[in-house]
Amino acid sequence: MHYFVTGATGFIGKRLVKRLLERRGAVVHFLVRRESEGKVAALRKYWGVSAARAIPVFGDLTARRLGVSAEDTRRLKGQVDHFYHLAAVYDLDADAESQVEANVEGTRHAVEFARAIAAGHFHHMSSIAAAGLYEGVFREDMFDQAENLDHPYFMTKHESEKIVRQERRVPWTVYRPAMVVGDSRTGEMDKVDGPYYFFKLIQRMRQLLPPWMPAIGLEGGRINLVPVDFVVAALDHISHQPGIAKRCFHLVDPVGYRVGDVLAVFAKAAHAPRLGLFVNAALFGFLPKPVRKGLLAIAPVRRMRNAIMKDLGLPADILQFVNYPTRFDSREAQAMLEGSGIACPELEDYAWRLWDYWERHLDPDLFVDRSLNGKVGGKVVLVTGGSSGIGLATALKFAEAGATTIICGRDADKLDEACREAEAKGWHLVAYPADLADMASCDQLVQQVLQDHGGADFLVNNAGRSIRRAIESSYDRFHDFERTMQLNYFGALRVTMGLLPSMVARGGGHVVNISSIGVLTNAPRFSAYVASKAALDAWTRCAASEFHDQGVTFTTINMPLVRTPMIAPTKIYNNVPTLSPEEAADLVAQACLDKPVRIATRLGIAGELLHAVAPRVAQIVMNTAFRLFPDSSAARGGKGAAEGGKEAGAQLSAEALALQQVMRGIHF
Repeated sequence: MHYFVTGATGFIGKRLVKRLLERRGAVVHFLVRRESEGKVAALRKYWGVSAARAIPVFGDLTARRLGVSAEDTRRLKGQVDHFYHLAAVYDLDADAESQVEANVEGTRHAVEFARAIAAGHFHHMSSIAAAGLYEGVFREDMFDQAENLDHPYFMTKHESEKIVRQERRVPWTVYRPAMVVGDSRTGEMDKVDGPYYFFKLIQRMRQLLPPWMPAIGLEGGRINLVPVDFVVAALDHISHQPGIAKRCFHLVDPVGYRVGDVLAVFAKAAHAPRLGLFVNAALFGFLPKPVRKGLLAIAPVRRMRNAIMKDLGLPADILQFVNYPTRFDSREAQAMLEGSGIACPELEDYAWRLWDYWERHLDPDLFVDRSLNGKVGGKVVLVTGGSSGIGLATALKFAEAGATTIICGRDADKLDEACREAEAKGWHLVAYPADLADMASCDQLVQQVLQDHGGADFLVNNAGRSIRRAIESSYDRFHDFERTMQLNYFGALRVTMGLLPSMVARGGGHVVNISSIGVLTNAPRFSAYVASKAALDAWTRCAASEFHDQGVTFTTINMPLVRTPMIAPTKIYNNVPTLSPEEAADLVAQACLDKPVRIATRLGIAGELLHAVAPRVAQIVMNTAFRLFPDSSAARGGKGAAEGGKEAGAQLSAEALALQQVMRGIHF
C-alpha cells in the first residue's frame, strides 16, 4: 500500500509515518522542501527503513499543487491509496498571515495535488480549534455551528476544514485531535505549547515554597489533552476502516479536565506545593470587553502585563483560553476504536513523564548561557574596593571569565599586590588608585574609565566602611556617621552617576550594589553603616524605575556577614558563621548573570517581614541581641585586643553563642 504524507517531519507526522511503515509492504511518499534534503537520511534512520520504502517528494506547502514537479506528479498518479495532510502551523503565537498561508492555502494546495494524482482517500488533520469557542458540547457531525472564531488559529483551522469538506472528487475524512501533548510512554515533546506554558510557573512555585504549603491555583473551563501516541494510533487505525468517507472523528479524551485539575495534576507531578485553593478565572471577566481593552491601552498597564507574561513565558493570548467553554463528544471515534485496544490514557498516569521530559529537555532555562564567561566575556567590569576581600575575590572571578576587569582602591601597594596575584593565575587586572570618600577622586576615576575603556558594562559598588558601635557610645563621634555616609553612599553615588550616561549610550549596563543584611533586619550597633547602605538602597530603587526602559538594570545584594579584613577587629565574629569572600563573589556573579532586583538570604527576608508585620516584636528580638552582644573594647575606646589581652566582648554567654548559630550572618 502506498501513502503520501505532508508534515512528515513534524511531531505527529514523523510518528504517523513510522506507524504506517510498520504495515507489511507499505511505501510512504513524503513532502519535503528541497532545502531540507539533508534531513532525509536521519528520517529514514528514525523510521528504520530503506530508501525504497520512504521516498521524498520535493515541493512546498505554499505553492500550487504543493510545488511538486510534473514528473513526480505523473509518477504518483494512481499510485497513492491514502493521502494524509498534517502540515500546518500549530502555534498560538504565529502571526495571522503565516497561519493563513500554511493552514488555509496549504490545505487548498494539498487538496489540488491529491486530486491531480487521483489519491484514493484524503485524510485531513484538523483540530478541535475548528469549533472556535463554542458554548456547549460540540459533536463530530457539527461544523457550521462553530462560533467565536476571532483568533487566527481557530479561524484558519475552520477554513482549512471547510476547503476539504467542499471537495467532492476525492473521498475525505477529517480528524480533530485535542491539544496534543508528549508521548505518554516517554514524555517526549518537541516544543512548549498548551499546558506546558504553565510549567515554568509551577517550577517557580516549587523553588519558592515548601511542598507541604498549600498554594492558590487558577480555575477555568475544561481543557482536553491527548498524548501524541494516542493520536497517532487512533489516526492510523480509523483511517484504515471502511465507511469513514465524509465523516469527522474527535481524537480527544472522552472525560477531559477542568483547568484547575490539570494544573493540580502537573503540580503534583513536579513535587510542587499542592494547589488547595482555586480562584475561578471567570471572576476576572466581569469587566466588559471594551473596558478591558481600554485598560490595556494604558501604557503602564500594558507594559506590566507584557512583562509578567514574558517573565512567565506565557503567550499574550493564553489567558483568553483559560475559560475554554467547549466540550467535545467523541462517540463516533470511540465506536471505531472499540476492540482495538487503543484508548486515551488518564492524565494522572503519565503527567510525571511529561514533566520530567520538559524539565530535562524543554525548560527554556536550559538554553540560556548561564556561564559567567558568556555574560561578561569581553565586557568592561569595574569593581570598587577591589584590592582585598569581596572586591578582590569578585575581580578575580570576572578576570577569569574573560572580562576587562578594573579595580580601584586607596592603597596603591595593595592594588599592585592584587594585580600580581591575578597575573600568577594567568589573568589580568587593571588597577586605578582612588579614594571614593573624596568626590574629586571619584570624578578622576570615572574620567579614567571613560577615557581608557569608553565606560563600564558592569559596575560593582563594593567599596565600603563599617562601624560597629552603639549610639550611646557615639554621642561625641558624629564624624563616624559623616565618613560612613561619605564613602558608602556619596562615593558609590558619584561613581554610578558618572558612568550612567555611558551605559545609556551603550544601550545598557548593570549596577550591583553591595548592601547589608542589616538594612533588612535593622541591626543594632550599626546605625551609621545601616543608614548609609539604606540610603544607597533607596536611591537604587528610584534609579531602577527611571532607567528601566533604557536597558540599565540594578541589583542590590543584602550581603550576610563575610570574613574580610573589615570585620577582623571585632573578635566576637570568630565564633560567628560567615561567608568566605569567594562565596560572596559567587553572589555578585549571580547578580550579573540573572540581574535580579535583589539578592538576600532567607534570614534577611524573614527579618524584613517581621519588621513589616510585627515591628514591636522585631524590636524586642533585636534589643535582646543588642544586650547579648556588647560593644568591643575598641568601640568603647579600650585597648584590650590590641594589647594582646582578651577582648571583653569575646567572652560570650551560652545564650549569645546559641543565637549566633541560629541567626547566621545577622551581625555585619
